[in-house]
Amino acid sequence: MGMSDLIADFIDQILAADKGTAELQRSELASRFGCVPSQINYVISTRFSPERGYIVESRRGGGGYIRIRRVQMAPHQLVMHAVNAVGDSIDYRSAEAILSNISGAGVLPPAQCKLMLCAVSDAALRPAPPEARDGLRASILKQLLVNSL
Repeated sequence: MGMSDLIADFIDQILAADKGTAELQRSELASRFGCVPSQINYVISTRFSPERGYIVESRRGGGGYIRIRRVQMAPHQLVMHAVNAVGDSIDYRSAEAILSNISGAGVLPPAQCKLMLCAVSDAALRPAPPEARDGLRASILKQLLVNSL
């Protein structure tokens, strides 16, 4: 298991113990795991993003902290939050994170999310020019999500 996985698992444990909220200090986490604070930033930005259903607040400085909250929403709200998070352009990995969050929350069955992911994959979008794929992916994903309700 890599360092990023260990840090993410530790934060997940805190979130589970504290009812979906964790308040952390970068420097303390870095000391605990023997890494640089930028590694903590990387884990938080990649594993605890809005696409994955988290809200991250941070305050820098001597008494600075990072507060991570797991977003608790009704199924309809979660799907609409995902539609808004997609925006005008989205890459495959972000689409995968959004659909994983929706499936993990039990809003849509995993098989349906897997089909949606196939529909927005690079293989499915191959006929489109590479520079147009992320915009096309966003448009398709939003339509699939809105019509899944």
